[in-house]
Amino acid sequence: MPMEAVKKLKKSVKIRLQKEANKKLREENKGKISAVKSSLRNIPTSPRKMRLVADMIRGQRVSLALNILRFDGHAASKHIEKLLLTSIADWQTANEEVNIEEANLFVSEIYVDGARMLKRLRPAPQGRAHRIRKRSNHVTIVIDNYKQNSEETNN
Repeated sequence: MPMEAVKKLKKSVKIRLQKEANKKLREENKGKISAVKSSLRNIPTSPRKMRLVADMIRGQRVSLALNILRFDGHAASKHIEKLLLTSIADWQTANEEVNIEEANLFVSEIYVDGARMLKRLRPAPQGRAHRIRKRSNHVTIVIDNYKQNSEETNN
């Protein structure tokens, strides 16, 4: 295709077209059960500690994941439990006609990203200073239905 035939669009026009396409897709899938994405931002724990807990519930059914988080001793478990309950509530509002007990929800994705880091100084020997990095993280969770996921893979 020649370069003249490709018309460049402004960024604002691309964004508008993408929003219209997303709106059309949502209208088409209105009656279908859909995945729900929720996130919790700027949690004051290190991403490494949070990933330990996130790895425990990845791919688990929602009821089992809630039990794992409720009885786990890590401090990060409380944050992820709160996020999971929020995403379940979001799923219920998006799919009011479906009974949640019959939905077979599971944690399809969960990932932890690093957030901003607070940098502090701690006195060190011989008049020097060592930098202390107080880390924080963002957690994103996606819950989905087993039936919908298996139908997509078969088609």
